[in-house]
Amino acid sequence: MSEPSYDELPELGTLGVRHAWDVLPAPLGTLARLSAEAVISASGLVRTGEVISLNQSVDAFDPPLFGRAAVEHEVFPHDRNTFEDTLSAFNPQASSQWDGLGHVRAREHGWFGGSTDEKEARERLGIHHWAAHGIVGRGVLLDIAAHRERTGTSYDAFGGDAVTADELAAVANESGVELRRGDILCLRFGWTAEYRRRRDAGDDLPSAVKAWTGLSGAESTARFLWDNGIAAVAADNPAVERGPGSREDGSLHRRLIPALGFALAELLDFEALAAACASQGRVDFLFAAVPLPVAGGVSSPANAIALL
Repeated sequence: MSEPSYDELPELGTLGVRHAWDVLPAPLGTLARLSAEAVISASGLVRTGEVISLNQSVDAFDPPLFGRAAVEHEVFPHDRNTFEDTLSAFNPQASSQWDGLGHVRAREHGWFGGSTDEKEARERLGIHHWAAHGIVGRGVLLDIAAHRERTGTSYDAFGGDAVTADELAAVANESGVELRRGDILCLRFGWTAEYRRRRDAGDDLPSAVKAWTGLSGAESTARFLWDNGIAAVAADNPAVERGPGSREDGSLHRRLIPALGFALAELLDFEALAAACASQGRVDFLFAAVPLPVAGGVSSPANAIALL
């Protein structure tokens, strides 16, 4: 499928972002790039049969970040010999999760595709569409933290650094991987590992989480992801983009979700995956995830695995 380049896309009002409302279907957005051919090709990457979970537990953050509600879990007897679970006060974004297309709107211009009515947007963009489609394709791990270490660059996953499009290209080049349409880009900033280290050391977390390293919110980042045909971006930090952002760069969430229709995943755990990829001398694998089929939902637990 031929798509216009980023710079050929129309601008969205006066927001300073470009949109793909007439390029990609509203229910799927960039997940429409996961063609049958891309899935078949990615299936050939399974060589050892190793399956690695990319999810943190639903209660990994206590309390969850950004004031989100903690999950309440109860196991109870249904009858004399049968037990069941209930989950209440369950925020799907409290741990490893997907941002759905209903998660962010572009101010008065509405959600991806141009809908300005909340009910209509939730019906058209609900996470249940992604659940029915599945998220399966070639995963590509770009290990930002390891790259910084190898190049001797000072690095702190909690430092709030902006990772630019040029650095993404440099890491991909160093890894010997060529990005292609339909890739699920997995970005290891080392944030989840550092969070666990600080938590285990007794640091006051997550109240101390005021900054984190992530992608620059600048237009060049959106251009890089769009022009490389990326189907989804998954990160091990709290927001894919860096926090706090900058007024000069703008909001990457606004550029990617309501404008371009990108699927974003946050707070994934890439530590075991990074170790396995390093030992096998590779960075690509079969990525699979099935979001929770909640009609009209705006987010979902990640429910993601890597198969090597």
